[in-house]
Amino acid sequence: MSILLQIVQNGTELTDSLGLITPEESTGGALDVLKLIWKGGIVMIPIGILFIIAIFLTFERYLSIKKAGNLDPMFMGGIKEMVTEGDLRGAQRLCHSKATPMALMIEKGLSRIGKPLKDISVAVENVGKLEVYKLEKGMPLLATISGAAPMLGFLGTVTGMIRTFNQMQDSGQQITSNLLSGGIGEAMMTTVAGLVVGIFAYISYNLLSSMINKVVYKMEATSVEFLDILHEPA
Repeated sequence: MSILLQIVQNGTELTDSLGLITPEESTGGALDVLKLIWKGGIVMIPIGILFIIAIFLTFERYLSIKKAGNLDPMFMGGIKEMVTEGDLRGAQRLCHSKATPMALMIEKGLSRIGKPLKDISVAVENVGKLEVYKLEKGMPLLATISGAAPMLGFLGTVTGMIRTFNQMQDSGQQITSNLLSGGIGEAMMTTVAGLVVGIFAYISYNLLSSMINKVVYKMEATSVEFLDILHEPA
């Protein structure tokens, strides 16, 4: 019995000496994302701002472009029927109710009916260019973020390494891991953050550009169909 008690006591002392982590201590040692981000230093502030702007632009442009690309399949059929019957005001009201780039182009063309077909085509084309410009609003900024964020990350890497070398020089021969961890952590964290933001902005820019191209194609097809409708009465 005394031997068993001695084994239990020795096991308890061994556990204490090894410093095994209890569940409460392991929870306290969990990765703190905010502390990890803050370790990146002051360069993380502009990178974070660019990330917020990129997220806002992505969702705002996505919703706007998706709304612009929605067109009722029966829309052009209704326009053709009203134009054939001479109900131009009804056709304009239908366009105004849709409020899409395609509808705005057709509405402008309807307001020019009675003038030469070339003038109508130019008016429709001008409205189309204006609507494309509206669709591309914010896209240059998103493209800039995709390139600027990684550059800011590399800037943080350089400043972090410079700080590390300065600390090594000031400490002389007493170089420890704690001394180097601050600068190296800043260098690595800013690089990762800059690349993440840059990749997100780059992918968002290309996906949104593809959506814009599809809307532009629909606008061109709609304008051609509208001009064909005007040819028929003649």
